[in-house]
Amino acid sequence: MATVVVIDDETMNADALAFMLSAEGFSVRTAADGEAGLRLVAEVQPDLIITDFMMPVMTGLELAQKLRANAATARIPVILLTAAQAEIGRSHPHLFDVVFEKPCLPSEIVGAVSRLLENENSRGI
Repeated sequence: MATVVVIDDETMNADALAFMLSAEGFSVRTAADGEAGLRLVAEVQPDLIITDFMMPVMTGLELAQKLRANAATARIPVILLTAAQAEIGRSHPHLFDVVFEKPCLPSEIVGAVSRLLENENSRGI
């Protein structure tokens, strides 16, 4: 079972994503800010990360930069799910594998998660 870490300071958003992804068979852990998310990623070594952009303590952009700079986490796919900073995310394709602008369809998120994990598995990672 693939593990997904969801990082979002809006508890309702994180819980909704966790519920939706759990229903699809993924193991999901959540964190409320980028710093807590970084600690959680180090602890569970997830297969994929979904993060918001605007969060206290550490933004999604700062989180992605730290993930990519660390050899242990550099290859974990990262999805940015944001309300207002999608263009910033799109301008950093080396940091984010997929960028979604809120609101978006749950099926789009699940599809992207499945696609990214299939790509990782097909490469033997």
